[in-house]
Amino acid sequence: MAFLYLHDRAFSRRQILLEIKWLTVVILLCVYGMDFVCCQARYSIPEETPEGSFVGSIAKDLGIEISRLISGKARVVTKGGRQYVELSRDKGTLVVKERIDREELCKQTTPCSFTFDLIMENPIELHRVTVEVQDINDNAPKFPKGTVNLQISENTEIEGRFPLDRAEDLDVEINGIESYSLTPTDHFKLKINAQADGDKHVEMVLQRELDREERDELKLVLTAYDGGSPRKSGTMQIHISVLDVNDNKPACKESVYKAEVRENLAPGTVVTAVSATDADQGVNGQITYSFAQASKEARNVFKINTETGAITTLGTLDYESDKSYQLNVKAMDKGGLADTCKVIVEVLDENDNSPSIQLMSFSNFIAENSPTGTTVAVINVEDADSGKNGLVQCKINENVPFKIESSLSDYYALITDETLDRENIAEYNITIVVSDQGSPARHNNKTINVKISDVNDNPPVFSSDEYKTFVFENNSPGVAVLTVKASDADWGPNARLSYFLEDNNIQGNPVSSLVSVNSDSGVVHAIKAFDFEQMKTFSFNVTARDGGSPPLSSEVTVKIIVQDQNDNAPQVLYPVQTGGSVVAEIVPRSADVGYLVTKVVAVDVDSGQNAWLSYKLQKATDRALFEVGAQNGEIRTVRQVTDKDAVKQKLTVVVEDNGQPSRSAVVNINVAVADSFPEVLSEFTDFTHAKQYNDDLTFYLVLALAAVSFLFITTVVVIISVKIYRWRQSRIFYQSNLPVIPYYPPGYADTGVTGTLPHGYHYDACMTTDSRKSDCKYSTLGGQSVLVMDPSFTETMQRAMREKEFQQDSESPEVVRK
Repeated sequence: MAFLYLHDRAFSRRQILLEIKWLTVVILLCVYGMDFVCCQARYSIPEETPEGSFVGSIAKDLGIEISRLISGKARVVTKGGRQYVELSRDKGTLVVKERIDREELCKQTTPCSFTFDLIMENPIELHRVTVEVQDINDNAPKFPKGTVNLQISENTEIEGRFPLDRAEDLDVEINGIESYSLTPTDHFKLKINAQADGDKHVEMVLQRELDREERDELKLVLTAYDGGSPRKSGTMQIHISVLDVNDNKPACKESVYKAEVRENLAPGTVVTAVSATDADQGVNGQITYSFAQASKEARNVFKINTETGAITTLGTLDYESDKSYQLNVKAMDKGGLADTCKVIVEVLDENDNSPSIQLMSFSNFIAENSPTGTTVAVINVEDADSGKNGLVQCKINENVPFKIESSLSDYYALITDETLDRENIAEYNITIVVSDQGSPARHNNKTINVKISDVNDNPPVFSSDEYKTFVFENNSPGVAVLTVKASDADWGPNARLSYFLEDNNIQGNPVSSLVSVNSDSGVVHAIKAFDFEQMKTFSFNVTARDGGSPPLSSEVTVKIIVQDQNDNAPQVLYPVQTGGSVVAEIVPRSADVGYLVTKVVAVDVDSGQNAWLSYKLQKATDRALFEVGAQNGEIRTVRQVTDKDAVKQKLTVVVEDNGQPSRSAVVNINVAVADSFPEVLSEFTDFTHAKQYNDDLTFYLVLALAAVSFLFITTVVVIISVKIYRWRQSRIFYQSNLPVIPYYPPGYADTGVTGTLPHGYHYDACMTTDSRKSDCKYSTLGGQSVLVMDPSFTETMQRAMREKEFQQDSESPEVVRK
């Protein structure tokens, strides 16, 4: 415990003993003291000390670090009234904040002091500080009246006493009134009477008889001196009128009157009545009552009836302002004789003050992850009443995750009692209710709003566990495919979401080359046009990340299904269309109805109904002779072939898919209707430049020899050309990018053979897309049914045929089936 005293003069022995008494009490408080006071400090300063003057080093005296004062938000808390001292937190000292008037603060009470609390938070500490205000001689003695008129009978006996108004000095102790003097002293002398309670009565004592005939009026000066330094004084003029024969003075029935009244009495209520008697009769026995001495506050509250001595209230009594009043009443007769008595009025407390609530510290925002027991507010609750009327209870409304605790006198802490969740409840209105124990009890309440600040404790949540959408192929680049949407239960930046595309590869390409996502809206755009034939479906991940610190994120899978469009026309695989050769299918004239001429084989790389193919005969030399299967592409005879049918038949078949709109391909097929090979040659060969030969046998022999030789050479060349052609066709199939392996019905045949040219045949097709060679195998039963003729050697073939008519053993022409 530390004490600091500032002195401008030496203390009296009485003051030293008083300070030792205070020291003993404080030491006992620190050793055995109360739970809510960590320690006490006491200081002493003179009144009227200038503002900013040093009071004491509170940090040093209490052993508190200055950093603790700053971190604990140390502050001075004054219970009502004015705050005379303030804390210099960065220096750890107490300084005067405003003018201190001891007389205003304590009136006549001595010693005079005021007490305040030094409070700190985290943890809460309370230190009680008492500052004693030392009196200085700043007030001169003052009499209630500047002039007093006395009427004294001339027959007043020697040693007759005449009470005088005592001067009043607002200062106390040595600065109070010390002595009186009376001038002149021809007839009267001054006598000071000290009472048991410490009060002094001033009386004039007659020391020489009065003679009205000699002098009917006296003028005296009563001077009061205080004991201060420098000394101050006050005077009162005494005018004495000498009267005749009034030798009995009034006498009060009681020297001390006591009364108890409740505060808040209505003005005009009688408190008590003073009574005095005078043995004289007539005018000399008439008594008037007046306040001989009363404080300014008492005169504002009470008045006395001059005739009856009844004391009534002028204003409202307030126990919290003054608990008791002392009045000196003078009873005076018409001859100027008087007696005085004392009236003590005790004010009884009423429960007329509601408890007050003051927020000493309050955090309007508290984080939702704050641990249980976090302090939200420090509350000071006081009641100006006393006794049970001043005992206060504090509580808060129910169903809130907070509670209120009290560990210090008149101080309560509002702390969290449960885990907070802003997403559940974002703010609370907490009503603090205080009530005293008076009868009836008085209440007060205060509502505070506590907002829960957000913490990034919720990750984004997508509206769907997986997103799936369908996109037609050949879409426009940049088109919006779908929107991914996520929500975050947090608030503010913690709920601000951004969308990102997760890096991964699809068919060896980064997903960012296919799609992109808008970071703000979550709209997924196609970067390029999709091709169903290359990629039918693909998946990727989108991440939603919030703006918290650290950020939280969630991931969702997006699946895009590419839908087919009819963007590929059918491709005819058989019969193969050639540019330079005439390919013909041979149909014997003996063919029955339904004879299989050939089959058109086509494929479509689209899927679904876009790849469903249908066949129809668009053009034909004779539509009544042939038909094509709508589903299988087989070309068959519709009726019996007759001799009237033309040898050369040309068919145009359209292959059409089932898409919307549909796509198609056209194939031209040459059909030869003949029973013999020369007939086919005669129809498909140009004879415009044929020569007529003579019947000369020599000429024919020479020509036949030349033709045989030429035919032999030509046959060798044709064979070599056919081999080369087949090799080129196999390369064409190998280089094809078609993903579908064409299908040929295995081994279908027409075994009906009529006429001289056998037409029964059987063929298989074997083709792959990943081998180095594709093979076509054809076999015939008794002969070939397809004729291939090159216009470059048409004339040579005609010559050869004419020559072979003369030979028995002629060779069949080379037939190449593809």
